[in-house]
Amino acid sequence: MVQPARPRADEPWRRGVRDSLPFATASFVLSLSFGVVAVESGFSPVAAVVMSAVVYGGAGQFALVGILSAGGALGSAVGAAALVNGRFVPMGFALGPSLRGGPVRRALEGQTSIDVSWTMAARGDGTFDRTYLFGHSAVQYVAWVAGTLAGVLVPGMDARALGLDVIFPAFFLALLVKEVRNGRRLVVALLAAAIAFALVPVLPPGAPVLVASVAALVGLRENWR
Repeated sequence: MVQPARPRADEPWRRGVRDSLPFATASFVLSLSFGVVAVESGFSPVAAVVMSAVVYGGAGQFALVGILSAGGALGSAVGAAALVNGRFVPMGFALGPSLRGGPVRRALEGQTSIDVSWTMAARGDGTFDRTYLFGHSAVQYVAWVAGTLAGVLVPGMDARALGLDVIFPAFFLALLVKEVRNGRRLVVALLAAAIAFALVPVLPPGAPVLVASVAALVGLRENWR
């Protein structure tokens, strides 16, 4: 009698790597634009690549570079970047029980999580496939850093001529469209936009974004309809 083949121990990793390939292409293009615009905004090539390697958070990196290039203060830029990437805190709480080891090891393993790998690794019952997540994120990480490196090294690349500068606002718009799925979130988005537009003429770059975040407090209201 033929025994069924045992699944390979590394099968979740292999599936994660395989499933990540289409997303890796988008990550490469997105980080390519980041590298180009970061250098055009005054960052050194080394600083841009190191930021991608260490931060590994597109939305936060875009926010920081965008505010600094507009003349905003470093504090506002860092605050906006931290605010945008703050979504990883609740995501980390959800992921934590599926990781291994003590608090330090789980914290380190959690650094591999990004939006798409977190979503793809979810099993649907509140748990996550950590090995799948690691494989998925590994490819994304390589694509992200490689794209930034290409963006800072390719000579003569004009972000505006190629339309790469449009990727910044388009990226944030895509995030917004994805998140606005009910009346409460739509109200929050519109209120935040109104606050930001009202404060742009009177506050330095970056500050309106931080102040507009108070619109999220609408979410504290119970029994929203």
